[in-house]
Amino acid sequence: MVIADTLKRYVETLAAFREYWQFVSFSAVCDSLGNTDPLLALAPSELCLALEQLSDDDVEYLDANIDALNAFFAPWFNDVMALPPITSNAQLSPSMLEEQPFWLSNNIGGRKLAQIRAFLGQIPADTGTAIEWCAGKGHLGRLLAFTRAQPVISVEWQAQLCQAGQALAENLQLAQRFVHANVITDTQRLAPELNQASQALALHACGDLHHRLITQAAAAHCQQIYIAPCCYHLTKEVPYQGLSSAATQQLHQHQLTFSAHDLKLAVQAQVTAGQRVAKLRQTEVHWRLAYQCLRESLTGDTHYKPLNSVNKKWFAGAFADFAQWAAQQHQLELPAQCDWPRYLAEGQQRMQRVARLELLRHVFRRPLECLLVLDRAAWLEELGYNVTIVEFCDYQQTPRNFLLKAQRRY
Repeated sequence: MVIADTLKRYVETLAAFREYWQFVSFSAVCDSLGNTDPLLALAPSELCLALEQLSDDDVEYLDANIDALNAFFAPWFNDVMALPPITSNAQLSPSMLEEQPFWLSNNIGGRKLAQIRAFLGQIPADTGTAIEWCAGKGHLGRLLAFTRAQPVISVEWQAQLCQAGQALAENLQLAQRFVHANVITDTQRLAPELNQASQALALHACGDLHHRLITQAAAAHCQQIYIAPCCYHLTKEVPYQGLSSAATQQLHQHQLTFSAHDLKLAVQAQVTAGQRVAKLRQTEVHWRLAYQCLRESLTGDTHYKPLNSVNKKWFAGAFADFAQWAAQQHQLELPAQCDWPRYLAEGQQRMQRVARLELLRHVFRRPLECLLVLDRAAWLEELGYNVTIVEFCDYQQTPRNFLLKAQRRY
């Protein structure tokens, strides 16, 4: 795979289909009332009919199963389905961690442990020091230090996590040392640590956190960099116009930039949320739309007016309490008596429209993530590395399963 050529294909395709994914579903549904249905305005009539005929259970199933989603939309988006894979043909390495003592992985969740095992299965043995970026309690570094007797420096900004991780390492007599630092602001302090590391590892460091690892590890001439990116929208680089020169040029040529909302699309796939969390998320969408219906009836303003993020505890209570909170955010006084069932019913109808629009956007969820991963790969190439991309674990363990493997050329 030639990274620059593949990146070009992804930019061209996402730009060609931008009207199908570069919008806000809530606004599209609410602002279109009394006008053209947003689905009819966006999609061919045959696709609209197919979406209308889906049950709510069908929508939920397709949204959670990427292969089924692609199969459903393939007749209308063949160019998207024909995009080349961005990963190499390299097989996942068998993990050397299958037989580790049970007590070594205590307090590591099942999915997280599987992700760590798969990630480390892609890291070649090395006698040099490894630096673990945004380490938390250092689970990844601890397993690496134990199984390979390799020195590990674990960098983490939360002091209590550093203390807990250091205690675990000392209890096991491991060559793992924690550094309490902010990876964004403590550049000079971390430079000596990076200078002594031959490997830099980051499993799901968010946005600007993995950006900073790329710049600092490259500046320190770190020989190997392994990054599984996450949360692309958590960045100050918005509007996003590319990190690599290759991506910046292509995006500029096609007049394509990404807002934080656009970037968030790349990480909307969820396979790890429990049933309770998923239900709260669904309730939140329903209640926000129901409140919008209430606000419209009181003000006559049909344009969608967003609300700030709020603690999920609100959605385990009563809709009336949430509506009172939301009204306060908009400096709106609610009447003493409200027809709550009416607004909940209207919100439910809008949620069904939003769900189908989001399903349409989600056709482009993985292609957008592929573009963002390719941008980082191209950036690493420009900084002097040979780069391959692999899926280090199954998609059902985590949708953020792309791993950038970079080996310094000089």
